[in-house]
Amino acid sequence: MMPVHIIGGGLAGSEAAWQAAEAGIPVILHEMRPVRMTEAHQTKGLAELVCSNSLRSDDWENNAVGLLHEEMRRAGSLIMRAADAHKLPAGGALAVDREGFSAAIEAALSAHPLVTIRREEIADPPPDWDNVIIATGPLTSAALSEHLRELTGEDSLAFFDAIAPIVERDSIDLDIAWFQSRYDKKGPGGGDADYINCPMNEAQYRGFVAALVSGDKTEFKEWEKSTPYFEGCLPIEIMAARGEETLAFGPMKPVGLRDPRSGRRPYAVVQLRQDNALGTLWNMVGFQTKLKHAEQIRIFRTIPALENARFARLGGIHRNTFLNSPRLLDGELRLKARPALRFAGQITGVEGYVESAAMGLLAGRFSAGQARGETSAPPPSTTALGALLAHITKGADAQTFQPMNVNFGLFPPLEADARGRDRKKLMAHRALADLDLWLGRRAAAE
Repeated sequence: MMPVHIIGGGLAGSEAAWQAAEAGIPVILHEMRPVRMTEAHQTKGLAELVCSNSLRSDDWENNAVGLLHEEMRRAGSLIMRAADAHKLPAGGALAVDREGFSAAIEAALSAHPLVTIRREEIADPPPDWDNVIIATGPLTSAALSEHLRELTGEDSLAFFDAIAPIVERDSIDLDIAWFQSRYDKKGPGGGDADYINCPMNEAQYRGFVAALVSGDKTEFKEWEKSTPYFEGCLPIEIMAARGEETLAFGPMKPVGLRDPRSGRRPYAVVQLRQDNALGTLWNMVGFQTKLKHAEQIRIFRTIPALENARFARLGGIHRNTFLNSPRLLDGELRLKARPALRFAGQITGVEGYVESAAMGLLAGRFSAGQARGETSAPPPSTTALGALLAHITKGADAQTFQPMNVNFGLFPPLEADARGRDRKKLMAHRALADLDLWLGRRAAAE
């Protein structure tokens, strides 16, 4: 049987490789690192997390990404298996030890008898490869990008993906900061004090906002100037420039938090989330930035409790290239202009690690079906997997297509009238029931 060739060993490519191999199809996974590194990656490991350690909410009844977690678990996801095995305390969120997470995924794929990992750059998939998944992520190489432009006859779109700084734990002043999750929310395996909270009074907050707005930023390159940011990943200084109170109602909102020393809610709060299993590194939540490194150190050290902060990593911005999927891809994520090529991950126009891995899961299953000469039924649009797939392949406006996180707004409406949390719970239970039927049909066919 001819193998499935998968280009890119990120979360999407790794998940696609696992799904195809578990279905009995040989896989060759091509990863260009360390032969050729990217601007954002720091290691050669498969499924490296470069932006955040959080896979976001794990509450499947009330949050669409939590529902996507659960659907992927039921579909045998390697990404979710590794995340659950290496999770860190983060309230209701699913956060992982990034090094352990990556190592577990690489070990599983390396040990699989049907998976071959090749460290090489693929700029132009050979024409005799008839079953290819391109999962090159937000930093697709220039050579492969040019090849895709030739195939599609148009430029890929682009936006900016941002990296938040990481602070060393023992440099945080806990005489000022305190541990607490918002509303003391508990998560599976987590506690009710999973975040470090750095409070600000009104004067401190306003001074901080002014410093962000006036701070020295990295200059845009010419090719970047007309490229929009993705709304779900705006740099902190861009949010600050939209209005003095924007941050106080966004990533620095104090709701659900009270300073144990005063018993009062602060005017604003900077939250830090654990970034590694040892608890020695903490991520500044929502603080992705394009400020120059020296400015980051100067401005972020004006935050009470971070006056003496040591930064293990400073923030940065990198480009994310993605396809106009509603125009270019079919319902099985194949390129209409060359059906031998299938796409997965962020390059399809989904946003977020979980969503990227989810598209890898579907691409791997679709490719396995193709290798067996079968037509694969897509997951129902009532599921998180199906709703996201339908949005990027046929539900979005091709003229205004932008990256999208999974959300309940993508799901078909309920037949019964329901609102708020009841609506989300009903949608979530409907999704899992429909997913189980879909997985059962696939299992019977196989």
